[in-house]
Amino acid sequence: MDYNYNEMGNRIKLRRQELKIKQYELSSSINISENHMSSIERGCEKPSMDKFIAICRHLKVSPDYLVLGEMHPHNVPLNILDKLQLCSDEDVELVQEFVELLVKRNSKSYLKDK
Repeated sequence: MDYNYNEMGNRIKLRRQELKIKQYELSSSINISENHMSSIERGCEKPSMDKFIAICRHLKVSPDYLVLGEMHPHNVPLNILDKLQLCSDEDVELVQEFVELLVKRNSKSYLKDK
C-alpha cells in the first residue's frame, strides 16, 4: 500500500504548531535529531514505529489522526474531546467515571423498557 507521508508529516507539523511546540522540542523529547524531525514533517523520511508512537503521545493525538486525518470518533462532538485535552489526568479520570455511570444508568433504562 502506497501511503502519502507528506500528508502525515503535514499533520504532525500542524498539530505541533497548534500545541505551540517547537520542532527542536519535539525532536528532543523523542530522541531524534532536528534534521530527522524536519524530514519526517516534510514526508521525506518515515518514523520508526517507536518514534511514531512517541510522536502521537507527545502531540496527544491518535495514530488514526496522523495516518488518516481523523482525530475524533464520529459519535462524539469535537469540542468535548478538544476540551478534555486541556484537563488534568485526574479530571479525565473523573469524566471517565461519570460516563461509566451514565452508561450504567442508560443500560438499566434500556432493560426496563424491554
